[in-house]
Amino acid sequence: MPATPPRRSPAPDTVDAPPLRWGFVGPGRIAAKVAADLALSEGGTLHAVGSRSLDRARAFADAHDAARAYGSYGELLDDADVDAVYIATPHRQHHAVAMAAIDAGKHLLVEKAFTSTLAGTVEVVEAARAAGVFCMEAMWTRFQPAVATVHGLIAEGAIGEIRSVRADFGLRMPFDRKDRLWDPAQGGGALLDLGVYPVAFVQSVFGGAPATLDVSGVTASTGVDAEATLLWHTADDRVGFGQCSLLSALSGTADVLGTHGWFELPPNFHHAQSFTLYQVLEDGRSMRSETFSAPATGIGYSHELDEVHRCVAAGLTESPIMSLNDTVTIMGVLEQALHALGVHFDEAEVAL
Repeated sequence: MPATPPRRSPAPDTVDAPPLRWGFVGPGRIAAKVAADLALSEGGTLHAVGSRSLDRARAFADAHDAARAYGSYGELLDDADVDAVYIATPHRQHHAVAMAAIDAGKHLLVEKAFTSTLAGTVEVVEAARAAGVFCMEAMWTRFQPAVATVHGLIAEGAIGEIRSVRADFGLRMPFDRKDRLWDPAQGGGALLDLGVYPVAFVQSVFGGAPATLDVSGVTASTGVDAEATLLWHTADDRVGFGQCSLLSALSGTADVLGTHGWFELPPNFHHAQSFTLYQVLEDGRSMRSETFSAPATGIGYSHELDEVHRCVAAGLTESPIMSLNDTVTIMGVLEQALHALGVHFDEAEVAL
């Protein structure tokens, strides 16, 4: 079994570190949920909101008690009082905004998918490392109490050697070529929006990239991927299965199977509030099961925010739980799957 990363960061060097002053770029639906949970997370406050619409920025700032609202991304990045930037724009804008934020010396939390291309991800990662700013993909699943507990039990050998992992996430979305999910100009499709969850979950268990990847799926008339199935093979003959869809509602569950048992995470696995452990007893036939309750705080985004606050206070530039190397691996798998289906994205130029 590969080494499992620690489930918590080192404690901050300074318990009295000043709270991070956050600037949110892109005041959409997810940003509103993250802002609500930021109020539950120690170590940070919402300071500013940036949007291409000043009215939208002001409405978001009023709703979430932010001190400042800007009608452009550039104005927010120029605010010297902003310590960290959360990027929640459409996928194809992540790269440009992240690079500008790094140039401005801001710490970063970037929504998934991190960018829309592997090259874009690598460029942001290299720039963040060179600048010495903290940078992390907003993979909230990895910090959910239920998922973190599963990883801890895997590390303890609760189900023996891991042999396979399975996860899926699918929604039946009405087709509308102007909707973000169906629009290639906004980085639409199933893989970058939904498939990132099962891919990231499989990667978190196996700890590296696949040796080979088999991909099947279908594309929509707009050219984006509408459904994809990935079969992940490791170099030591273990298998991962991931599936995503905009055409049908999938189970939303995940399983980790080992030589002595397995874990089942119920829907929606990426923010499950509980899980069940099944263990095969020494006779090889009998088994025991135990269901664990591990509810999240708030909606569940507070845990990834806690990680950012802990890491920055401790002087870390990467999370040991959601490393930038993991982000590069996940984006590499997503891009390989996209290309196998004939879908090719680029990074958008963004007027700041």
